[in-house]
Parts: sequence; C-alpha cells; structure tokens
Amino acid sequence: MPRNAEVVRQWTILREIERARAAGVTIDDLASLCSVTTRTIRRDLQALEEAGFPVYDDRSHDDGRTRWRINGQAFKGLATGLTLSELCALYFSRTLLESLSGTPFRDDVERAFEKLSSVLTPHMRQFLDQLPRVLSTKADPRRPGIDDARQPQIVARALEATLHLRQASITYHSRSSERTKQYLVHPYRLAYAQGALYLLAYVPEYGEVRTFAVERVQELSLLEERFIPIEELPDEAFPHSLGVHSGSPERVEIEFQPAVAEYVTARQWHQSQQLRDRPGGTVLMTLNVCLDRALRSWILSFGPFARVVSPEGLAREIAEQIQEAGAQYAHPHRT
Repeated sequence: MPRNAEVVRQWTILREIERARAAGVTIDDLASLCSVTTRTIRRDLQALEEAGFPVYDDRSHDDGRTRWRINGQAFKGLATGLTLSELCALYFSRTLLESLSGTPFRDDVERAFEKLSSVLTPHMRQFLDQLPRVLSTKADPRRPGIDDARQPQIVARALEATLHLRQASITYHSRSSERTKQYLVHPYRLAYAQGALYLLAYVPEYGEVRTFAVERVQELSLLEERFIPIEELPDEAFPHSLGVHSGSPERVEIEFQPAVAEYVTARQWHQSQQLRDRPGGTVLMTLNVCLDRALRSWILSFGPFARVVSPEGLAREIAEQIQEAGAQYAHPHRT
C-alpha cells in the first residue's frame, strides 16, 4: 500500500508541474499539495528524472526560488499533439480496456497502444506499469461459444452497412424462440454492452428497430440497395433499459426496506430514477424503464428487501417468481 501511495503522489507531481507550464512549481508548493515533506518531494522528483520524464529545475526567476518544469520539446515530434500527462494517462488507461476482452476491437486496441508506448522511454513505461496496481477493472463475463474467427468479418460488414447506409441480410439464431431465421435489416448502430456486441437495426418486416446479439448472427451479407433511416436513435445505447433492450419505457415504483436503503440511494441505477424517503426508513424509487429481464433480475437481487408498488402486472410477476424460487427449497433434491 505505501508503494501505491508513492506512485500516485509522483503521478500527481508530474501533472501539477505540467499544468503550471512556464511558471513552474516550487518544491514547497508540491509538498503542500501532497501533504508530505520537501525531502519526500525531492526523492519523488529524482525518481521521475531517473524514469526518464523530462522534468528539470529552473533557477532563472527573479525571486531566486527554484521551480520545476517539464521540457515540452522532448515530445514535440508527437504528431497527435498530446501533452505528456495526456500521453501517460492514455498509456495507463489500457488496463481499463480489459472490458473489451473477447470483442473484435481488442486486437486493434492493443496494436494502437503498442504504437503509443513506443513514444515513451522504457523507464517511463516501467513507472507507468505500476499505476494499474492502484486502479484495476473487472471485465464483463465473456460469452462462451463465440466463433471468434467469423465474428470480426461480421462486425466489419455491419460497420460498412452502418456507415454507408447499405441494407443487409442476416441469418440470426434467436435464443427466445430457439429458431434460426433470415432478416432483411437496415443497420443503424453497433453497441457494446455487458460483455457483448449488439447490432441495432430497423426491420421492415416488423416496422421497428430490433436488437441482434452479434454472437448469434450466423451470416451477414451486404446488399447493393441503400436505406434512409426513418428514426433517430438516442446517443446512449439502450437508454430505457437497465440492461440490453430497446423497448418503450413504463413508470415503475419500487419500495426498498431500510436494510438496503442506503445502498440503493448511494447509486444512480438509471438516469430517470427519482427517490423519496418514506416513513419507517423505507425509500420509494420511481423509474421510467423497459419491463425487461434486466429490470426483473435487478429487483429480485434485493430479495425480501424490495417490493414493486406499480405496475400491478410487474408486481404479480415478481411475486410469482419469488414464490417459485421458494418452492425450489421447500423440497430439496437429495444428492
């Protein structure tokens, strides 16, 4: 843990020096910012210098005080025009992209970061490689059984259709009906959510936009015919769902018991949520969301501490599922 604090402090120092630009920063200012001694700051600056970061002390100011600056010329060949801290932040953020594991974009992202890292010195990379110890991510569960060899080609064609408004024919296996069907679609967008890639496409046969899991698209063929989008999709993917669904939203009211009230109110579960305290420490949450599997699973995850107030149909459905779950334990199977 102490080593983590040291790495974070040195990263803070690096950013502060760069933010100050030509004015520079004194050791006293850095010590005050980081709540450590000036001796500690001097050790940190030495460590940054040894790692290859172009920091240096500037004694040219009239007040006689030494200020630390960054030599901006060290990276002037970087065509992107990124600052040093932006460049380092991008390199560090590769740990956040673990969530893309299993998608066709993963290899491209890794190659991009290889090119990015070539701008940094080996010592800089060694220093930055310690930062993921401070901030780590957990990737979404990867869906088993995906044909990785075929998926990149399907995604490439879907992107082509989306960008150039080309109609497409897809062969799709539906989990809900357990049958395979061919669709004529107008691809609107690809969306990555909850560990999987989805194609949002208008289906003329149904007169609406539907969601197709790319992993279940067995074939996608581009057609010469173009299409004109008949509706504008919101910027956010699946805005009315707690999961992956494109249906119409409905008003939902859920009462949470005091045992989970603090946990529930400390998070924003959906942008439409409204909270109201009720007598006895309970909390009433109002949402405008789709009545989909994600919503039902989320409510059930709170067990006896959540009760659907409205709509009545959803309340009955949740009650029936809880009753069915209880029945599973009433007569346990012998092992």
